[in-house]
Amino acid sequence: MKFNSLVRSAALVAALACTVPLLAKPITKTINITQSAKIGKADLRAGEYRLMIDGNKATVQKGSQVLAESEGRWEDRNTKAAYDSVLVGDNGQVKEVRFSGQSRVFVFSE
Repeated sequence: MKFNSLVRSAALVAALACTVPLLAKPITKTINITQSAKIGKADLRAGEYRLMIDGNKATVQKGSQVLAESEGRWEDRNTKAAYDSVLVGDNGQVKEVRFSGQSRVFVFSE
């Protein structure tokens, strides 16, 4: 009987662990891009955009129009960012987005 109870408890814990990422809220921030840049295959001009990150998928919007979608991953840094910022590489591709007060950054795959 104890073994069955243990197996049931382990199955319940595993099921709950799988649902926790589903309960996480998407992060939505307003970002300012100060120069022309690319996210995924989309070219963005300098301006203000809405960035929504849901898990590993990032979506960039201007108003209600979706301009770009791309995949990425979260990485931890040693220090917290002093302010929100967008890091753009030499080729104009957005590399990562940093968030004020957080040591975790979103790094784009492309």
